[in-house]
Amino acid sequence: MTTQSPNYKTWTKEQYHISMDPALIPAQTLSVWFASDEVYWAKPMPEEAMRATLQNSLCFGLYHNTSPPNLEFIGIARCITDSTTFIYLTDVFILPSYQGSGLGKWLISCVQEVIESMPYLRRSLLFTGDWKRSVPFYERMMGVDVVECRPPVNGTEGVGLAVMMRKFGGHPDFVDDSKSQSQGELYCIGPDL
Repeated sequence: MTTQSPNYKTWTKEQYHISMDPALIPAQTLSVWFASDEVYWAKPMPEEAMRATLQNSLCFGLYHNTSPPNLEFIGIARCITDSTTFIYLTDVFILPSYQGSGLGKWLISCVQEVIESMPYLRRSLLFTGDWKRSVPFYERMMGVDVVECRPPVNGTEGVGLAVMMRKFGGHPDFVDDSKSQSQGELYCIGPDL
């Protein structure tokens, strides 16, 4: 693998290593992961597009072993940010054979360390469809809350923050329906919805 640049933050724990150097992340391997059933929220991309995605993100690559020439890529967390006021956590994944050993907690604690170092941060955001495991995990590890909203009913105003999204071709559930005016959806996230 590429030699690590000294300008990227790193963490080491026993035989594991986390680096924020996106050049260490093998884009082709990540695309293979994106094609798997375990990464249900994404689709694979061409290597060039994956590399551009990594270069334009804050990446936390998780590796087995501690010396850069011998790093085995086993996990990732990726953040999209303006580096000042907003950060969005996405693409958190650890190979199944390494899950259950505390590496996910460590990976997210490193992400949280970087988030908490941003003095003007207004908001962090993440999405998860795993209510059983991920929601309590992120609440505990990152101090995030589920955003609750109630959509307008019979002319009343909605309550809470509305999380709005539009799906495009890169989303695994995208349907190309050129007759439809919108692929947009309003997501109201809360325990009673």
